[in-house]
Amino acid sequence: MKKSDTTGLTQLGNQHTTYTFEYDPEVLETFENQHQENNYFVKFNIPEFTSLCPMTGQPDFATIYISYIPDKRMVESKSLKLYLFRFRNHGAYHEDCVNIIMKDLIALMDPRYIEVWAKFTPRGGISIDPYCNYGKPDTMFEEMACKRLMQHDLYPEKVDNR
Repeated sequence: MKKSDTTGLTQLGNQHTTYTFEYDPEVLETFENQHQENNYFVKFNIPEFTSLCPMTGQPDFATIYISYIPDKRMVESKSLKLYLFRFRNHGAYHEDCVNIIMKDLIALMDPRYIEVWAKFTPRGGISIDPYCNYGKPDTMFEEMACKRLMQHDLYPEKVDNR
């Protein structure tokens, strides 16, 4: 097995991390996928995501699920944490948050496939759970994205899980 190349990673192992509260995708970093010959999912569960309602300024809380099939590059998890942390003071609707996250990760690592799903806690008696996905054009992953989008909520969760 070849050794992972950590050249250029500035957040991993950094004991002097500065936490910034302004949205900035530049904090995201990648490393080389050591198993490019395989198709496999990497899944992140982020149970403490926070953003701000752009109309009221009230906080919104969610669990974000990011699943992707890497190609050549993979997102480094500490940089992802710092990136998501920066939404804390960012005013964006729920649907915007998942699409912004997905588009930033596509621009960063050009995955074969990615999906981002948020489970926002109810506010005003309504919970919002936006889902978005992407499959690399002209590959089997483009068709996979279409199918998963159409079937992503065939088995909705029970209301008692919040």
